[in-house]
Amino acid sequence: MSFKTQSSKLPRLRLGLFSRSFLLLATLMLVSLGAWLQVVFNIEEGPRAAQMAQRVATTVSITRSALIYAPPQVRPALLLDLATKESLRVQPREHADVLEPLPHTDYWQHVGKEIRNRLGSQTAMMWSVNNVPGIWISFHIDEDQYWLVFDRDQLRLTTGREWVGWVAATLMLALLGAAISVRFVNQPLAQLAKVAQQVARGETPSALPEKGPVEIRDMNIAFNRMARDLRQNEADREIMLAGISHDLRTPLARMRLEIEMSRVSDETRQAIDEDLAQINHSIGQLMEYARPAGAVPEAGIDVSRVLQDLFERERSHTESLGGELSARIEPNMQARISANDLKRIVSNLIENARRYGRSLVDDRAHIVLHAYQSGNMLRIDVQDQGTGIPQADIQRLLRPFARGESARTGVSGAGLGLAIVERLLGQVGGKFELISRPPGGLLARIEIPKTRARPGDKGLA
Repeated sequence: MSFKTQSSKLPRLRLGLFSRSFLLLATLMLVSLGAWLQVVFNIEEGPRAAQMAQRVATTVSITRSALIYAPPQVRPALLLDLATKESLRVQPREHADVLEPLPHTDYWQHVGKEIRNRLGSQTAMMWSVNNVPGIWISFHIDEDQYWLVFDRDQLRLTTGREWVGWVAATLMLALLGAAISVRFVNQPLAQLAKVAQQVARGETPSALPEKGPVEIRDMNIAFNRMARDLRQNEADREIMLAGISHDLRTPLARMRLEIEMSRVSDETRQAIDEDLAQINHSIGQLMEYARPAGAVPEAGIDVSRVLQDLFERERSHTESLGGELSARIEPNMQARISANDLKRIVSNLIENARRYGRSLVDDRAHIVLHAYQSGNMLRIDVQDQGTGIPQADIQRLLRPFARGESARTGVSGAGLGLAIVERLLGQVGGKFELISRPPGGLLARIEIPKTRARPGDKGLA
């Protein structure tokens, strides 16, 4: 739980460990796949160009020989058979033909060079002739010039559509493997984070599985041991403080009884009685600070109802001490916090205002309790009309056993009230802020994430 700052920050996109690891692996795979495709294209280009050139040269030579040795009356049928079965067309070459050269790419220039090396430097290779697409290869029979036309798809590299399909399938399998791998690594960490949150809320955590890879197993074993030690230390501390409280309060009660029966003056008796009450209050604060926070309820509680009940109780107590407590509580406010913890928080703030926030005008505590909704948060303000505190002392007063100056704190105390408030709010993701308004007193503000009331909720959880 962090102390509220005045400056506002722009919202940032927060990614979990799974998302970060997955995005990192996906990025590395995309870069690797791109480099791999570039290497494949470069490796494929040379052998594929030589293969296509050999195929073209062989086809041209066979076609030329077939036309030379075929009788004139058979040639039309032969040309029709080549065009029908082999997708090869033979057309006369004219001087008036409109020619379009091959594209200026490494692959097609390589293919053209290989074909000229095999068929002769006089061989022409065109991308289209008379606006008819295809791969046009020239050859001659005696003095006659001809074109042999190939379909472009027979000679080009693997098409982009085929590559897209292969790349998509490969990428999908790679990303699926990355997701499974990251999930395998992230799952133990997610379990650890969940159990650590239970420990932070003061709950008894479920034991982590002590199996799996060596590093995960050792981490879980160490965490389970630490959780057991924390529970044992908490139990020992509660027993120790309970014993100290009993051992101290028993002689205090005996001392108070002896003072009442003694023959000391009323002023002396009152002074000693105030000292004993102060000691008893300090013991109570120590016990309150040592008491663990309650479990966070699954559903929201009726904060308005809890505060209204607390107000009725605290108002009579404040009036009996000569003070005044008023309240403005909005109805139907819901939040996930233990009702007892909420009472402990607000009671500590009211007690702090009652003891240290007396007005300089009439030496009485005038306290205002205001509970309302602000955005996604519930705000609870406790304001007094005392002298306030210096801005520089605010952070210090939030530490355990820290007390303010005597100008405000004419009474001494253990200095645990605000530390108790901050610790309990930390269990539910709340915030705590002290705003000094001299000479208008001190405003203690807490914020708790609100929830929506569900049908069937009856208030306290």
